[in-house]
Amino acid sequence: MRLALRMHIAAASLVFLAAPLAFAQASHNHVTPDTNIHNAKIERLVQHLQKTAYIRATAVSPDGKMILWEQGGQDSSKIFLAPLTNPSAATTISACSGAAQGIAEQAAWSPDSRQIAFFSNCTPDNSRAIFVAPIQNGRPTKLAGLDGYAHSLMWAPNGKYLSFIYVKGAKGPVNALAPTPPPAGVIGEEKARDQRIATVSAHGGPIRQITPAGLYVYEFHWAPDAGKLTYVAAPLPGDDNWWTAKLYTQTPNGKPYAILDPGAVSGPLHGLQIAVPRFSPDGKQIAFIGGLMSDQGVTGGDLYIIPAGGGQPRDVTPGTHLTVSWIHWQNTTPTRDTFLVTTIHAGAPSIQRLDLSGDTYHFQPLMTEPESIGNGHLLNGISLSNNGKVAFIGSSYSSAPEVYAGTLGQPLTAITHVNSNLKPIWGKAKSVQWTNEGFHVQGWLLYPANYDPNQHYPLIVYVHGGPAYANMPHWPYAGYGPVPFSALGYFVLMPNPRGSYGEGEHFTQANRRDFGYGDLRDILAGVDTVEKQLPIDNNRVGITGWSYGGFMTMFAITQTHRFHAAVAGAGLSDWKSYYGENSIDQWMIPFFGASVYDDPGVYAKSSAINFIKNAKTPTLVVVGSNDAECPAPQSFEFWHALKTLGVPTQLVVYPGEGHGFYKPADRVNVLERALAWFQHYMPAQN
Repeated sequence: MRLALRMHIAAASLVFLAAPLAFAQASHNHVTPDTNIHNAKIERLVQHLQKTAYIRATAVSPDGKMILWEQGGQDSSKIFLAPLTNPSAATTISACSGAAQGIAEQAAWSPDSRQIAFFSNCTPDNSRAIFVAPIQNGRPTKLAGLDGYAHSLMWAPNGKYLSFIYVKGAKGPVNALAPTPPPAGVIGEEKARDQRIATVSAHGGPIRQITPAGLYVYEFHWAPDAGKLTYVAAPLPGDDNWWTAKLYTQTPNGKPYAILDPGAVSGPLHGLQIAVPRFSPDGKQIAFIGGLMSDQGVTGGDLYIIPAGGGQPRDVTPGTHLTVSWIHWQNTTPTRDTFLVTTIHAGAPSIQRLDLSGDTYHFQPLMTEPESIGNGHLLNGISLSNNGKVAFIGSSYSSAPEVYAGTLGQPLTAITHVNSNLKPIWGKAKSVQWTNEGFHVQGWLLYPANYDPNQHYPLIVYVHGGPAYANMPHWPYAGYGPVPFSALGYFVLMPNPRGSYGEGEHFTQANRRDFGYGDLRDILAGVDTVEKQLPIDNNRVGITGWSYGGFMTMFAITQTHRFHAAVAGAGLSDWKSYYGENSIDQWMIPFFGASVYDDPGVYAKSSAINFIKNAKTPTLVVVGSNDAECPAPQSFEFWHALKTLGVPTQLVVYPGEGHGFYKPADRVNVLERALAWFQHYMPAQN
């Protein structure tokens, strides 16, 4: 499902305009916005967040001598290229002429480290194309024009052609986060978009789509000799069927062969999700990550290995208390396999070496700083050379994003300084841990700005989306999130309760068929923990979240009166009706164990609307009108019930927005409304 908080996808590349907002009293203790009242604190906060320069990606050359990174926004970006030993000598690469601005993105190194390929819209009609540039005094040349949207650009290992995922005819990304057109005509028979693997010769020529129509490809990887590729794919529609995707192999000119169907295998992988397929260095095996996952692209689970010709997959990290989120197969011998992996443990990311010998495995941490890897949210974007050099984008709550590079196993340093002048205007961050019902639980706690231990403060609980996801420390961009509350004088607790990544698969699967119960008890235990340690006013505790966090906000206020204000973003109030309203119902089977038609009781027991008469908490509800993942009727239903029962509430529907807000003004407005809602009902004093 796409219930993870993914608004950050557009946040970093947009320029936001602050719209000052405050609240005035209305009938029934309701509040309505009054945009004529200036809120200087919120405006200064948004302006500070807007100063962050967005570093989009980075890659070290295969020979370990050069490094590139992409920097810019949604409408204009450049590629910077520098020697790894002297990054200050960076030059820029752009396919645009003169002072013209355009996009240069998803740069990929050739296997011989002599060229880079990238996507750009620096064409006469501003259409996207593939460009290739030699790194030694060469100007980019157009390799092939694109009639559609492309991503995941990479060279084949033999250097003879480039490959990418292609959606022919599409003008932008094809995913359910984007706004969905209003339903019209014959429903359920619309033509779905193919997402296929395509190739083009490194010397130019026509684009060939090499995977079949009707099979939606999510990610792929080449065998070392470029004679075969492996990919994760499912029949159309791709947004809904990722949770039933299979693992395929195929030659560039052949037909697909399914080597793994998680729905048909026995063992711990049965009915779960697969991601990040990787050929072994000898091409005889394929490794992948398997587990209970909420979103394609938000990966977590155990490491599995399967013969390249098919067979029974083997979980090679059973019982680990880490969540594996990305893999690179370094070496294989008859007795030992070595991987480089990124993991999540207790809310913190790490790069580790994983050694496998027989039925035993051993993790060795190689890097734990900075606190977040890969744009701060997802543990990907790591680039490796053939001689042990590594590069990635790193940040933390106290350090703005920069490119980090060096040799694994040695201290890594930032090689860019584009954000070095930025300092946090929010409070310090601390990892807090507690136990509840036999589970070890972790969360991040942000202190209020200008914290005074002699003063009592309000607390806001920020619940992440997912549920298979994790709160991890990263520098914030302008948009909805937990950090702005800290800047305005709140403690902010970001728990990782059962169902989250970071404590192994047993923990991630611990809230299956139990949404809202065990995870809420974990969250409340975390609130108890921090209240015992710090000067928090128990009469000023609030809760908020987006997507699954929006559901948890709705559900929590029907289960407890602990919270004195709430903001539910893109949530859902009735799992039974939601099953028939959303566009991605396949995600629900792994989590609920059956469809709503086969087991309605398990859906009903976690539906906030069934306990709505218990709700007393003033609640702001926000949603996009064209949200296909958590449809707007779910928010309407919850708001209508609160209003009917006399609970202070407000519903704000954003026209044309989907599950992830893309309009700059809307993204800022949501943040401001939430900040002002909490300031009204449980104000901070500083």
